[in-house]
Amino acid sequence: MDENLSTSYKMNRIAVRIRPAFRGLRMLLLIWVTLSSAEGMLLAQGCILARSPELGGLPTGQGGTLQPGHFQVTIGERHQYSYQHYVGDVYQEYRAQAKTQVQNKINLITTNLTYQWTPRISFEIDAPWLFATRKSQNSPIKYSASGLGDTIIGANSWIRNPEHAVRNNFSIGLGLLMPTGNDDVENTTNTNISGTGAAVNVTAPVDYSIQPGNGGWGLVMQWMGYQRLSRSLTFYTDGDYIATQGGTNGVQKSATLSTTTPLENYVAISDQYLFEAGLSFPVSSHVKGLNATIGPRDEGVPADNLFPNSNAGWRRPGYAVTAGPGAEYVRGPNIFTAGVYKAIHRDRTSSYPDSVYHTHGDAAFAQYVWLASVTHRF
Repeated sequence: MDENLSTSYKMNRIAVRIRPAFRGLRMLLLIWVTLSSAEGMLLAQGCILARSPELGGLPTGQGGTLQPGHFQVTIGERHQYSYQHYVGDVYQEYRAQAKTQVQNKINLITTNLTYQWTPRISFEIDAPWLFATRKSQNSPIKYSASGLGDTIIGANSWIRNPEHAVRNNFSIGLGLLMPTGNDDVENTTNTNISGTGAAVNVTAPVDYSIQPGNGGWGLVMQWMGYQRLSRSLTFYTDGDYIATQGGTNGVQKSATLSTTTPLENYVAISDQYLFEAGLSFPVSSHVKGLNATIGPRDEGVPADNLFPNSNAGWRRPGYAVTAGPGAEYVRGPNIFTAGVYKAIHRDRTSSYPDSVYHTHGDAAFAQYVWLASVTHRF
């Protein structure tokens, strides 16, 4: 059985100086903390480990823009409860009927610190903390893991000087994902659930979907852009792709090694991605600093990594497309955001070992993803 898509990582990126007339748009992107990712990578669509860092907001917001020489700190929360199983894009209703669903509860708290070096260039560090549990409906055994995830350091640059880019602009960024998270958290559990007889304690790594770390290095490629459509409406887009070193991290999938599916004995170091777009607009002219956003998100784990390394190893590739509204409120140097995204399409794709063994595992996905953040500029 396969489950866990993404969690992940993607909090704030950059801020810019905007002309006073443009500031009236008052829009910022929502925060999504992994996982997604992730998670810490695209930290987390249930069993598909995607934890991309969440964006902190568009530079067109009422909160103004981060001036050169200033800092911005954002704390974001991502919550999701994954339990609905899919093989491909087909919902496995029998799992719910048989009460064999695997349930993942993920809370990903991400802290992002951004320093604006020049009007165009900024630097950031993104550190996630994961708190997760996992259990099967038909078993009393509950697994848990918590701790620091994989940290990202990066730099971002606007294509155009933001002091002169009133209607539109686009930024690109590069970063380094560092394996600071523990990828080998173990639990000791009593596997004798009969209620009689002696305890049978087994110590083994928890499922990789709730491990704080991925075990490998990665190249983070990210972007953000906006286009003013009217006086009170702006289109935005942002995303990232984390290209990892590939291979496996040396952590066993389970307590015993398989002789029939050896390609899945160890956990794969997987790529992950996040893409989102939408519209941003002020809620009311009577409530200064209150804005709304609406749009879709697509996040997941590909079956094949970008870099030409081995795609062997245990992974649950797939993606989830969600959509929903969000809100942002700006007061002084502080920015508050919240949003909820409902799944509209989920797909557990085939992994490389699946293609070799002619199988197709399943994965548990969340019905909703909840995001919130607080930003302070100084």
